[in-house]
Amino acid sequence: MFHWLEKHPFFFAVGVFIVISFAGLVEILPSFAQASRPVIGTAPYSTLELAGRQVYIKNSCNACHSQLIRPFKSETDRYGHYSLSGEYAYDRPFLWGSKRTGPDLMRVGNYRTTDWHENHMKDPQSVVPGSIMPAYRWMFTNKADIETAFAEQLTVAEYFSVPYNQEVPMKDGSTKVVKMGKSVAEAKELALEEAKAVVADMKDQDVKDAVARGEIPEIVALIAYMNSLK
Repeated sequence: MFHWLEKHPFFFAVGVFIVISFAGLVEILPSFAQASRPVIGTAPYSTLELAGRQVYIKNSCNACHSQLIRPFKSETDRYGHYSLSGEYAYDRPFLWGSKRTGPDLMRVGNYRTTDWHENHMKDPQSVVPGSIMPAYRWMFTNKADIETAFAEQLTVAEYFSVPYNQEVPMKDGSTKVVKMGKSVAEAKELALEEAKAVVADMKDQDVKDAVARGEIPEIVALIAYMNSLK
């Protein structure tokens, strides 16, 4: 057998390729699958955070901001620990981005506050002089789409086994339960409860009044989403 392969280098090369490919699959696939599982501290998005993520996508924020920190010192010094596969386990779709006109937002929740986001979205140049980012003032009056966010929760919970209403382990050893309503009305109640916590740190009175009336402006949902990125 081996003498025959030595006399036929083409078949010998094919055999070597097959063996190396099989060995590579055996080594790589299990590690890849393990790395793709949710890392400790990664929790599903709440209803309000999902609504904010939809606002983020609708306004093409990912066209100018990435959510992918590469393992280079220049990146980690500025944005924090490099991104891990398991941190995107609940992201559908991924928002890695392909360009950085603005900074990476993968861990923006660690160093920006609700107040900062409010002022920045209303008047970017007043917060970052020379910024080319446009103002997004319509987010302060447009209403967040909680119904669609709830529909997305139901979908990912049923088809992708996203652990809503279950204990999720956190980095400090504690657990966290992200609630999902049983109906649209309950989902709106949960989102409104979270929105009230967000607007407590905001200054725009019109936004505060809207939440007090039971409405959720897009800016509140977006800030909830941005605060969750850590």
